[in-house]
Amino acid sequence: MSSEIGLAEFIQRVKKELLTIDPADKDDTPLLSIDSVELELQVTVKKEGGGGIKINVLTFGGGEASGKVSRDDVQKVTVKLSPLVSKEALINTYAKKNPEKYQEFVNQNLQGLLKGDSTSNLNDDLGG
Repeated sequence: MSSEIGLAEFIQRVKKELLTIDPADKDDTPLLSIDSVELELQVTVKKEGGGGIKINVLTFGGGEASGKVSRDDVQKVTVKLSPLVSKEALINTYAKKNPEKYQEFVNQNLQGLLKGDSTSNLNDDLGG
């Protein structure tokens, strides 16, 4: 059975999910910066009164579409989301808002960047 959600609401939910840090960890520092997200969606487009259109994203439960949506009604759309603010601006804002956590933030990011696979660790190679 499928259900529908409006395109704007779907994009808002994706943005909220991507921007939410772990709510269980009050001391969490952001370690992930997303350059872009590309979503491939199945949508239906319906005409509304007054000449408008409504775009709904299909969500499927159990793997089958409901009887009210035929294959001919479904369109494939790709949506690309990118941040409006540069990484540098985000880092500067974080440093201003959390000066006491900034060095820990930098250290955690460096540790993440320097980790290798199970046989190699750049942090160890560099004497860290």
